[in-house]
Amino acid sequence: MPRIFGTDGIRGRANVDVTPELALQLGRAVARVLREEGHGRPEVVVGRDPRWSSPMLEDALAAGLASGGADVRSLGVVATPVVAHAAAATEVQAGAMISASHNPMADNGIKFFGHDGFKLTDAEEDRIEELLTQPGRDHGRPVGDEVGQIVEDHALVDDWADSVVSVGVDLAGLTVVVDAANGSASALGPEVYRRLGATVIPIHADPDGRNINLDCGSTHPQSLIDAVVSHGADVGIAHDGDADRLVAVDHRGVEVDGDVILAILARDAHESGSLPHDTVATTVMTNLGFRRAMRDLGIGVELTRVGDRYVMEAMRSGGLTLGGEQSGHLIALDHSTTGDGILSAAMLLSTIAAAGVPLAELRTVMTRLPQVLINVAGVDKHRLADAAHVEDVIAKVTDDLGDDGRVLVRPSGTEALIRVMVEAVTEDDAQAGARAIADAVRTTLASA
Repeated sequence: MPRIFGTDGIRGRANVDVTPELALQLGRAVARVLREEGHGRPEVVVGRDPRWSSPMLEDALAAGLASGGADVRSLGVVATPVVAHAAAATEVQAGAMISASHNPMADNGIKFFGHDGFKLTDAEEDRIEELLTQPGRDHGRPVGDEVGQIVEDHALVDDWADSVVSVGVDLAGLTVVVDAANGSASALGPEVYRRLGATVIPIHADPDGRNINLDCGSTHPQSLIDAVVSHGADVGIAHDGDADRLVAVDHRGVEVDGDVILAILARDAHESGSLPHDTVATTVMTNLGFRRAMRDLGIGVELTRVGDRYVMEAMRSGGLTLGGEQSGHLIALDHSTTGDGILSAAMLLSTIAAAGVPLAELRTVMTRLPQVLINVAGVDKHRLADAAHVEDVIAKVTDDLGDDGRVLVRPSGTEALIRVMVEAVTEDDAQAGARAIADAVRTTLASA
């Protein structure tokens, strides 16, 4: 059986890759692991996004947990960070979130959190997978009142909302358009921003199970841009399906991505003396303009592999509290144990309110270099490391750009693609460099 856990839990086509049978078996395996760790009757909090298949998978996962002797506290439709917060802030032993985040409606996934609110380690995931493939894995099931119970617990959602509101400042006078992606933020996002005093105009906040992430949310910001301009709003905020990301829009309709938001928050924390080691963590995909801006501000940058779990690992090992990705998956480790789009938005809006200047001015903290990304399909990505001609072309483009650009070529971790990214001072230079490398990859590594 191939490894089912990726960099962000389990994800795939609902009812094909991520099936109720798999969810049931996962529940039993997780319950067994928790009992092996000495928890006689473990408790697990479970949440889900509103996509069509999520109730099916939640019921199956909860049944598996209960069958394995674990009690389940169902949170209902919530943002992923609510599950992480509930796991960390209570005496439960684990948390589980059913969501495919920003993926299309037909996909779904399951991610787990430990009792500390952090995602499971590789070793813990390996043990769960071992149990899934182990003969006789159902041996010794609990019976009678040792079978777990499943109850609803919405009070934990209120606890998370209170914790987010406590981080923000009074937003009275700010008008905010919120694109909830017809997902988990549909009720939670507007509620939190209103509690902070903002005037909120929600859009795409009417989930029907089918419309999650459909031409909306953080990966499709155009409707948010249009709404901000037409309403004359101060700011726009777009979340993804499970609300662990955000993208912002200023009052002029200019998109502000995770790089820029992280730069704004980092400068604010640096100036207030609340940025440990005066360093932030981010991935190698972060725009070179971000790194230049941090250098000019005297802020260090810890670079990691692509994926929020790697950002988190660097933050925890380095004692950092702020990090994130260009996608808008930001982590404020002094307030949350995972990416929280609503918390990040509250922090951004609070920075705007406290500074008394518009986002359009704050976003000038960094100047983005043109960045061109080409995904080259139909190639053997495993041969990249030994492709001398490709290396020669990469070296030439890198040399031509000098200190004014950057090249990153890497195989996709999930698809049969090689990703070519080039940054340069001009769009033309970035396009030319990316095309040259992509052509070399395509001709040299074409699949048979």
